[in-house]
Amino acid sequence: MNRIARLTAALLVSAAAASPALAAPQTYVVDGTHTFPSFSYSHFGLSTQLSKFDKTTGTVTLDKEAKTGAVDITIDMKSVNTGYETFDGHIQGEDFLDTAKYPTATFKSTKVSFDGDKPATIDGELTIKGVTKPVTLKVSHFTTMPHPMLKKDTIGANASTVIKRSEFNAGKFAPHVGDDVTITVSLEAIQN
Repeated sequence: MNRIARLTAALLVSAAAASPALAAPQTYVVDGTHTFPSFSYSHFGLSTQLSKFDKTTGTVTLDKEAKTGAVDITIDMKSVNTGYETFDGHIQGEDFLDTAKYPTATFKSTKVSFDGDKPATIDGELTIKGVTKPVTLKVSHFTTMPHPMLKKDTIGANASTVIKRSEFNAGKFAPHVGDDVTITVSLEAIQN
């Protein structure tokens, strides 16, 4: 190797060593003890009813440098918690969630849009009762930080969307019981 070739090779190796490493996407696992999808709707115009699901699993993938991400969530529909055991059973019936036939609901993202360094919206496919529709989750809160107890990077987020339950074959008593349902996900996910 001549002197110029050796010098060029040395400069290239030095430049590569000095360049910052490209950030890779990080995968986070949903913390089921701190993740609760909830839903609210008008009850005969008298009040806004609020219920949640107690069992959620999934992953979040985030590449902060590239400003890309992915969300894959599965909700155990049998874990619905209305605050009243009798109504928990009622809402799992065929006219509403039909959990005997459709025990889970899923959300799979198709695009995550950022505003600066934080996700602002998450487009994806929501499947309830075997019906899949596109939805956009609006992110109202997002943070990443080391978990104070687990000492691992953790994501915290709140996001919401509004669906028409009749579009998912769950429209009994609409419009008296509101057809518009606000779904809000309060999520924590820990780096895998």
